[in-house]
Amino acid sequence: MNIANKLTLARVILIPFFLLFLLVDAIPYNYIIATLIFIVASITDAIDGSLARRRHLITDFGKFLDPLADKALVISALICFVELGWAWSVLIVIIIAREFLVTSLRLVASTSDGTVIAASIWGKLKTVSQMVGIITILVIQSAIQINVKVSDILPVATINSALMWIAMVFTVISGIQYMWQYRHAIDIKK
Repeated sequence: MNIANKLTLARVILIPFFLLFLLVDAIPYNYIIATLIFIVASITDAIDGSLARRRHLITDFGKFLDPLADKALVISALICFVELGWAWSVLIVIIIAREFLVTSLRLVASTSDGTVIAASIWGKLKTVSQMVGIITILVIQSAIQINVKVSDILPVATINSALMWIAMVFTVISGIQYMWQYRHAIDIKK
């Protein structure tokens, strides 16, 4: 297994630790620790892709696992955000539905004709918008946890909503783009 794929696996391994610190209030500074874990996991996404391209380490395993690792990390955070009251469930359901739809498309394309669907520019923009939104919300909540008067300076709920709306728009656009580009894989006339 090459270094890029190991970084992708490391991202998957970080997810339970992220969830633990995000959801267990008994741990001092849990939001700050969860934020740092999420940032590290997000950085592994940028590094593994860059390494794979630069060192010609792109593998079908990496093309398959990398988007799944991203989805698992992002979906975990978003579901927790709903539980914590930081995000509107309707937006999160739309984002998760798109993730399942594109993952299903990848599976169908792979099994029907061996096509491996790599991330498009829209898919990358979707991932960046989601991760930036999640990190920003985590940073704001971490600041609130250590008694920084963020709500005196910023409309926290409005910022959270705006970030999730932006992520949802990129998510929907990328989903439509994948479905259109790979529509042959789901040709219902077959």
